[in-house]
Amino acid sequence: METVFPPIYAALLGGALLCLQIILMLTVGTYRSNSGKGVGVAEDVTLERLVRRHGNLAENAAIFVTVLALYELLFGQTWIALTAGIAFFVARLLHAFAFTSNSGSHLVDARGAGKFVLMRVSGALLTALSSLALGITLIVSILLN
Repeated sequence: METVFPPIYAALLGGALLCLQIILMLTVGTYRSNSGKGVGVAEDVTLERLVRRHGNLAENAAIFVTVLALYELLFGQTWIALTAGIAFFVARLLHAFAFTSNSGSHLVDARGAGKFVLMRVSGALLTALSSLALGITLIVSILLN
């Protein structure tokens, strides 16, 4: 492969995810400060939810952005890269919104949990599908070139 493309989509996605990560981090810090709780969750369901929302994004975002950047460096800004990036960002927003309520994370209020659970499941599924699609596409594209 002779051409190297700048990873524009990965850079845009990385910037957007970083902003989301900071917002989620600040919600954890603000809650800790207001509740007087330090490290850990101290059996506080709300704090656990906020920490998981922040942590889950961190667990998934870095490797996705890295692989998207590798794909773009090798194959350019294709519709695959754009679609995968948008799908991943939407997935992470769905997951973050689902975790804005204890109903979404801990199923505390079964009557109100439906929309939050749907967002959580949709976010997780879309994260998995967009990540798997990008990973397989990168592997196949490399093997075919």
